[in-house]
Amino acid sequence: MILLIERPQLGPQRNVRKWVTANISEEFSRKLNLSGMMMVMTVSTTTLTTTRFTCRPLREGDEDAFFPAFSNEQKMLYWSCGPFTDRAAFREYFFDEKWRNQVRIAEPREGGAPVFYMSYSTLREQVAEIGYMLIPGNEGQGIARECVSAMITQLFGEDGFHRIHADVDPRNTPSARLLLNLGFTREAHLRDAMMTHIGWCDSWLFGLLCDEWAG
Repeated sequence: MILLIERPQLGPQRNVRKWVTANISEEFSRKLNLSGMMMVMTVSTTTLTTTRFTCRPLREGDEDAFFPAFSNEQKMLYWSCGPFTDRAAFREYFFDEKWRNQVRIAEPREGGAPVFYMSYSTLREQVAEIGYMLIPGNEGQGIARECVSAMITQLFGEDGFHRIHADVDPRNTPSARLLLNLGFTREAHLRDAMMTHIGWCDSWLFGLLCDEWAG
């Protein structure tokens, strides 16, 4: 597996645990009623800047850059849904209002095509789940670590999150290695935790607390 991916729990397709997020404009709070429990979320649509990349919100045209990855069977092997075959269906998924404001697209600061997708969701106050995908052909350049680090700093800092976690298929070695290198702890191994397009899959759960983040 060459492409670095992590499987966020989102998507309208079958066998996918959906993310529940807010439809949010420039930084405000919204109350959500989840299973009878009221929760308040504060989310920002800040553009992040790293040494090499600008990590901006999703915009029109990004679906063209990412469709080759999201339609590739091998690249989608450990994602929470199967590869897309229809561009219209992919566009609907990609721009779903439930999470589009929690997506960041990384592109070179000096200009050029997008290279990396990352996103987060939250079902509990001050707790976020992250996911990411590197566009093929950009491996081995430290892009994922640089960009995800910026998102973690934003979430723990300005956005005020206390915990960030990720759910990774144990066979997805590059994703697990990235999280460990970022300081995450592998907290659990769940057997047959999720049914996806490739069958029942185990899950490794990784977690990081705000006071553990070196920045």
